[in-house]
Amino acid sequence: MFTSNPFAELSASISPQVMQGYVILMVLLVIGGTILDMIHKKSAQYFFENAKKAQKNATRSVSSGEKTTIAFQVLLKEVLTSGEFCNMNRRLSHLLTMYGFIIFVAMTATMIFGYSAPGASTPTIVPVLWHLGALMLATGGYWFWFFIRVDVSAEGLAWNRFERADLFIVSLLATSTFGLIWSFTGAGLSIFFALFILSSTVLFAGVLWSKFAHMFFKPAAAFQKRVTKADGSRENLPADFDLTDPAVQAKFPDIPEYMGKNPDYMGLGIKRESPNHF
Repeated sequence: MFTSNPFAELSASISPQVMQGYVILMVLLVIGGTILDMIHKKSAQYFFENAKKAQKNATRSVSSGEKTTIAFQVLLKEVLTSGEFCNMNRRLSHLLTMYGFIIFVAMTATMIFGYSAPGASTPTIVPVLWHLGALMLATGGYWFWFFIRVDVSAEGLAWNRFERADLFIVSLLATSTFGLIWSFTGAGLSIFFALFILSSTVLFAGVLWSKFAHMFFKPAAAFQKRVTKADGSRENLPADFDLTDPAVQAKFPDIPEYMGKNPDYMGLGIKRESPNHF
């Protein structure tokens, strides 16, 4: 079953044009939902206003070459390798889910737009990647849902507790799960196909009420954070002072009074405990 195109089998009951129209509709729903999310939460407005505020506190200008380097660093760390997650289990789960979703969606579009016509021959690698992407997505998602979620792993709440914030991950898991079951049971019109379509519709149509849109804001926020460090504005946070510096001790007399003139460097407080949940 891994080598068969389920959408080619489905074309005996549903025309490729209808399947293609559904995919286009889902794309439009994601775009529309993301725009409505930005309007409702005013996230884009906040982002640009925060960037302007940071520019006023900048101590140096960042060249276009530096910004290009920063953008590459964001792409390499925050986007491609999810390096912002310090906990390795959380990071691996996120990478499996992210790359599984990308492969799954890309191969779905490839099969529907390229190989769903009756009699079309699908390259073996395409359905293999589709099933592999769905399995990666399900593995990473279920790993997160049962073992990594903070409210379950740290706060002791039941794994089956559902809130609106869980809409994204639940619909994501349902889409990959029912998609696999539908394919393995013959890929025809069945209850599993209906559940596959229902869950994928909730996933893409529910952007306004889920965390789907944050995937588009995350790289921009990471880029802006790095720029504020480079230009010295530091998001209005204090600089990393050398507590043994006489000038720093003169500015903050409490340091020598309570810690002595040569205080030990204690590092970042957030680094004193191994990361378990982020």
